[in-house]
Amino acid sequence: MPAKTGKQYIERVDNAQANIWIDGKRVEGKISEHSAFNGVMKTQAELYDLQHDPEKRDYMTYVSPTTGERVGTSFIQPKTKEDLVTRRKMMQEWAKYNGGMMGRSPDYINVGMMAYGSASEMFGKQDSIYAENMANYYEYCRENDLSLTHTLIQPQVNRGVNSAQLPDPYIAARIKEKTSEGVVIKGARLLATQGGITDEIMVFPSTLLKQSAEENPYAFAFSIPNNTPGLKFICRESFDYGKSHFDHPLGSRFEEMDTIVVFDNVVVPWNRVFALGDVNVCNQAYNESNAVVHMTHQVVSKNIAKTEFVLGILQLMAETINIGQYQHIQEKISEVIIALETMKAYVVAAEANAKVDRWGTMTPDFAPLNAARHYFPKIYPRFTEIMQLMGASGLMAIPSESDFNSDIRPDLDKYLQSATGDAYHRVKLYRLAWDVCISSFGSRQTLYERFFFGDPVRMASTLYNGYDKQEYVNRVKEFLNRSEEFVKNS
Repeated sequence: MPAKTGKQYIERVDNAQANIWIDGKRVEGKISEHSAFNGVMKTQAELYDLQHDPEKRDYMTYVSPTTGERVGTSFIQPKTKEDLVTRRKMMQEWAKYNGGMMGRSPDYINVGMMAYGSASEMFGKQDSIYAENMANYYEYCRENDLSLTHTLIQPQVNRGVNSAQLPDPYIAARIKEKTSEGVVIKGARLLATQGGITDEIMVFPSTLLKQSAEENPYAFAFSIPNNTPGLKFICRESFDYGKSHFDHPLGSRFEEMDTIVVFDNVVVPWNRVFALGDVNVCNQAYNESNAVVHMTHQVVSKNIAKTEFVLGILQLMAETINIGQYQHIQEKISEVIIALETMKAYVVAAEANAKVDRWGTMTPDFAPLNAARHYFPKIYPRFTEIMQLMGASGLMAIPSESDFNSDIRPDLDKYLQSATGDAYHRVKLYRLAWDVCISSFGSRQTLYERFFFGDPVRMASTLYNGYDKQEYVNRVKEFLNRSEEFVKNS
């Protein structure tokens, strides 16, 4: 089938009946009608419907190289720099629609799956069948417009030892046995965002595995449907409290849910296995395929839209209560403007310096994207702080929509009016700001951005150790030597 519609997305997830647990109960009936998931699934359906907007069709979709039907642009294997720009336009169309508040919209995994599929040969180091599996799976995802969640992290039990040294070797998901039907996986993984509300789950390794025989059972890569027997998704508390869009404008729309994934003797069919029991292959997968580059391109593009959304809220807050003339307000908002232009420059540089990789894929320059993924986790918490400082007590004087529909409406209209409008719209704006910077949903967003790509300290260490600094060291040494020569010759 070609690029799917929102209706098809919802029907597929509902029909799959994945094993999802929340608040101590298994979700029964249609997942899309459950209070914890109906808001985000409706929004995700709207994203899919954008693919069929006649005015957006030419960049939201492209012609499949195998079927001739139009498929989602996030699956495209870029061949030119223009392809990268078109893909970014598509990704930012989705991100602007959700204010950048959906960190796991389908395009995030789609671009990674494209990179893996294009580099399928890489997975054939163990066995050629794994390369064939990956190439086939990428095409299957593209032609069926699959939505994917993913899980990478092992449970945080004792970070001082590896998973094999925990009291129970099956705390972290590992290979239990191999059968004629496939490989049996037992244990758990963290942290599948949108767990259970997609078509399938991509289970790839973290890059933290050490080169040792005892780590090999924890090294694997595969994808399976979310309703595979033995697969279970355990949800945290929902931050969609069933309130209106007025009361919880973000939580009611974009609460993606984070889940623990339990594999209770899950059989992964052999045609869905991409790597198995080889730490070296698993550790190299992200970098060698350039999946990390393409996924970061999506993330930075999304974060530009998120920064634009925050900037718009802050400026509207300043206009609403007439504080834009104060220099400390101008300075605070300028911080967001600087961050926005910095993020945009990172993407432009990455696309301008893109090159075709060994797999034939036009790949953005990773250096500016890598800088961006270190920069944003530090600056986003500052955005929420700025919003709190500007909103002050106004972020607590936020009666609900029910209050505006009650007998106290005249009091609210009088005491909560703004310099530019009425009380209802002023409170509506401030509830949006509250949902960005104070609510459970907003606090989760801040934590999410802090650790989007992992531990920032470990990431900084990786950047430091992998960055070629020698040219600049040599330049300084040459300068120092030149200074000594000048003294000698004087």
